[in-house]
Amino acid sequence: MDELGRRTILTAGLVTGLVACTTTDPAPPAPARFDPADWDDVRALFPLDPDLVHTAAFVLAAHPKPVADAIERHRAGLDADTEAYLHSHGTAEAELRKTAAVYLGGTPDQVAFTDSTTMGLGVLYSGMRLRAGQDVVTSTHDFVAHHAALDLMARRTGATVREVALYDDPRAADADEVVSRLRSAITANTRVVAITWVHSSTGVRLPVPAIAAMLADVNTGRAPEDRALLCVDGVHGFGAVDIAVADLGCDFLSSGTHKWLFGPRGTGVLWGRAWDALDPVIPTFSEGSSPGARFTPGGYHSFEHRWALREAFELHERIGRGRIAERITVQATRLKEGLAKIPSITLITPDDPDMSAGIVCCEVDGMDAFTAVVALREAGVVASVTPYAQQYLRFGPSIVTTPDQVDKVVTAARALRP
Repeated sequence: MDELGRRTILTAGLVTGLVACTTTDPAPPAPARFDPADWDDVRALFPLDPDLVHTAAFVLAAHPKPVADAIERHRAGLDADTEAYLHSHGTAEAELRKTAAVYLGGTPDQVAFTDSTTMGLGVLYSGMRLRAGQDVVTSTHDFVAHHAALDLMARRTGATVREVALYDDPRAADADEVVSRLRSAITANTRVVAITWVHSSTGVRLPVPAIAAMLADVNTGRAPEDRALLCVDGVHGFGAVDIAVADLGCDFLSSGTHKWLFGPRGTGVLWGRAWDALDPVIPTFSEGSSPGARFTPGGYHSFEHRWALREAFELHERIGRGRIAERITVQATRLKEGLAKIPSITLITPDDPDMSAGIVCCEVDGMDAFTAVVALREAGVVASVTPYAQQYLRFGPSIVTTPDQVDKVVTAARALRP
């Protein structure tokens, strides 16, 4: 740990020893008795209103019981004796990094912790070193926070940011065309290729491994400082798609863990394998010299939430990433099939599960998305609106919904009238 971390987080060894002798972590509650293979048991872990169909739960997670219990346990310990509890949990972040690496793939030293996808993108692009003449390629489909982070990097470095449309009609988005369009935009001076795994604007899922393979060819013969780095906003694929981040082939991925993973609100990860291309921009309090530690922003955080992220990863491991992804795919496919049969509704998201994930977007003839959301809530369905200039009605079936509830969504959508 650097000296700043020592002064701020740790006191003298005598005090640390005294704390260790006088303070114990409150005993965790007995493990919840539930069958991770039983979807009713999984849904019962969530405190969501059972009278509603929650297809917007991915926007900001409700805490499942193991996560909520961990938050409360850490909160109680911090409230009872903050100083002692902090010292007795000096290795909590390092242990969390190991747990995260099991889910993410790769190694613990590749994992930095943040408060959100946006913070991760800020840490990534604020620290990225670009030489004069190097540029950035991104897409027209990315969220405003991604574009804003790139704009800030451009101001700092003088780099040009170029945007390319990866598809014209999201419903007909094609993997080969996406890769081809992106390849055509990359030049010998391109240092950063910034994309989003699953577009929250349309539900289109990009073929990240294929893009990574294309970039591997592009980078053949390039010096390390000239490699085109693949940087991914992964938030709507993370926890929803059955692939480890380390297997995507990207150089960096930023994701909030409070969406499809249903982790503690205000938590996130920044995974990387090319940390030498960055400089830290926020001093760290994390112990150790690994990249993940050095690029974890310091300061006092909501520790009860960060430390409880361990339970979120463990819960997903217990249920099974493959089973979760399949559950989401089955429901999203069922929803798309049902909506496609309604004459007044135009689907936006591709049918192909390889080009989509959990998000399903559509338009209702003669009705704006906000009005549709209000009408659906009156029918017991919680939906959302895409936060872009082009606003679509958006659904996100997940582990808190059921196929029968998907049918209820279709029935409610069929009843929408302008």
